[in-house]
Amino acid sequence: MKFIENAKELVDFINRAPSAYHVVSEGIATLKEQNYKELDLTKDWNLTPGERYYITSYPTALFAFEIGKGFKKEDDFRIVSAHTDHPCLKIKPVACMAQGNYLKVNTEVYGGPILNTWLDRPLSIAGKVALKSNNVFEPEIRIIDFKKPVLTIPNLAIHMNRDVNKGVELNKQIDMIPIAAMVSESLNKEDFFYKKLASLLEVQAEDILDFDLQVYAYEKGELIGFEEDFISAPRIDNISSCFGALQALKKNHREYGINVIALFDNEEIGSRSKQGADSNLLTIILEKICAGLGMSHIEFYQMIMKSMMLSADVAHGLHPNHPEKNDPTNITTLNEGVVLKINSNQKYATDSKAIGIVQQLCDKHEIKYQKFVNKSDIAGGGTLGSLVSSLLPMLTVDFGVPMLAMHSARELMGSKDQYYMEALMGAFFAE
Repeated sequence: MKFIENAKELVDFINRAPSAYHVVSEGIATLKEQNYKELDLTKDWNLTPGERYYITSYPTALFAFEIGKGFKKEDDFRIVSAHTDHPCLKIKPVACMAQGNYLKVNTEVYGGPILNTWLDRPLSIAGKVALKSNNVFEPEIRIIDFKKPVLTIPNLAIHMNRDVNKGVELNKQIDMIPIAAMVSESLNKEDFFYKKLASLLEVQAEDILDFDLQVYAYEKGELIGFEEDFISAPRIDNISSCFGALQALKKNHREYGINVIALFDNEEIGSRSKQGADSNLLTIILEKICAGLGMSHIEFYQMIMKSMMLSADVAHGLHPNHPEKNDPTNITTLNEGVVLKINSNQKYATDSKAIGIVQQLCDKHEIKYQKFVNKSDIAGGGTLGSLVSSLLPMLTVDFGVPMLAMHSARELMGSKDQYYMEALMGAFFAE
């Protein structure tokens, strides 16, 4: 029962978080329920042991920490990191397109989605809009969600594309453009999108300065299988890790040291942004924490060298129809626990000492775990662990839940593995 309850909590969170902006806003709501206090990066911090704080310098990145009541300068940081973004379609500034009486919305591809999984689905729109304000340096920012299916990308019928089942490459500018409506008296070809957006915001269309809006799969996540063995949902990569980090921080505490979660944006496109892991943002935050506790730069550096990070991102599970894609001896399967990710070329930051620590945590708390290594003739991907640990040289383990259909519009994970991941994060924060 504990597995199913935990899985349903994750699905509910995914359903409420269609974009990185909503992951952060939902995360803030969770933290406020636990009396976390907001900090401003542009001001000095005066921090108190035993207190809890959060920071959102940018609306798609979230950082939070709890200082142990007995904190000493000789203590450490324990950090769980993850990313808030996922592969999707982003709407271009001049969005309106038309073909005959069909009204379409112009998009570009963000990250590396499996394109054909976005076809023939009900789709919606969510994200951020900037509006005119009295202060030119502070436009009004709104986070929005249409909350209903407003788009779809129809497939070309097999009668017109006889080779479709042999494999057809989709053109991102032609095949991935959603249709939104038909021309009517209330919708014209020039400004229909801005009119609909303005109506949702209850403003004039000319008040809209810019937006960062994405198309998302509208279908809700759910448990599936005869025994509810699986979670089928959009955005499992990487909301599963973000939700796990929030839950672990909320439920687990220690007398000494500082527990931190760092939820970055833009991992899917390389993390090279102000809100991404390949920036100085986390370094600035950790240094300000130390300064707020009366510590010197040297004491900050010393604390970093004692610290450790779990970099949480989804992992590949053995595909039952394609076992040949898996390493022949290092096999990871759904519902068999968290996956410790290893790569000798440091695409994953994990080393043997760090793995040894995590294995002992898992053994002590009866948490199932597995080890993943790419098949030697498949390059595989990477994540943010190596980027952060190169900027903050601390012990790091890349790990996550195993899954199938990674980067599909709808992904699949085991219904037990979220529990195992949160249990490991919790043990890491509590020991």
